[in-house]
Amino acid sequence: MHTNIKTQPAIAHISEYLCGDARRTFTHYDPDALIEAIHIVFENNIIAFGDTYWQQILGTGMGISPAPPWATIFYGLYESTLLKRWRQRIRFYRRFIDDVFGIWLSHPCPDTNEKLWNDFQEEMQNWHGLEWTYKPLSTSVNFMDLTISIAGTGLLTTLYKKPQNLYLYLPPHSLHPRGIKTGLILGEVLRIRRLCSKQEDANKHIRQLFQRLCKRGHDSSALTLADHKNCSSTCDTTPKTHLHTRSSNSGDNTSHNLEMNLHSTAWSP
Repeated sequence: MHTNIKTQPAIAHISEYLCGDARRTFTHYDPDALIEAIHIVFENNIIAFGDTYWQQILGTGMGISPAPPWATIFYGLYESTLLKRWRQRIRFYRRFIDDVFGIWLSHPCPDTNEKLWNDFQEEMQNWHGLEWTYKPLSTSVNFMDLTISIAGTGLLTTLYKKPQNLYLYLPPHSLHPRGIKTGLILGEVLRIRRLCSKQEDANKHIRQLFQRLCKRGHDSSALTLADHKNCSSTCDTTPKTHLHTRSSNSGDNTSHNLEMNLHSTAWSP
């Protein structure tokens, strides 16, 4: 998305926004100084290629710090009017830079519904050449690291992993501090617990995590992942995960044992 944003239209729209609606809401900045900074950053992106230097004259430079909020605000200015016109059909709408998730309220007539859906797609494209691709209307969709499905009157979520994911987790012999390696593993377990609506889905993904860690060189006898379906306390029905890790660095014969109970983690469909 960044490289397809036309610089001058974006500067014009965002500058108008900074001097108008944004200024009335946020009073902590000088709009003239900020607009001047925008011109400097987005009109003077220099790219080095070998021993040559090139100035980017179209599109937003990938990797520069203001690119994500720049892209978010630029299309958000169009969304503020677009979504008002389609509020009868768009029940829910969220966008993260160039990934959009929405809930479409279908028209009772299939032909009318298809026409409305096509009209909405065409209207989304009417903003300075930005082009969007769409998934067909469905009761299940992948968004970011989630698979979101309609189940009855509610939603179910589970972890989504791209097919090209290589799962290159830190190997046990990495020279990263010990806490980073164990923290990454614990963070993955916690993320799975939070994203999966069903316990069986979470257990499946945690077992897959364990298998992939072993493939990265972690010793299965040193890394034990055990799921407990029942809790000892009748008041706490949230499944607990015990993660035991032991890591050793080259030249260090000492081992570090860590046991952590992940509990009281709310399911977040």
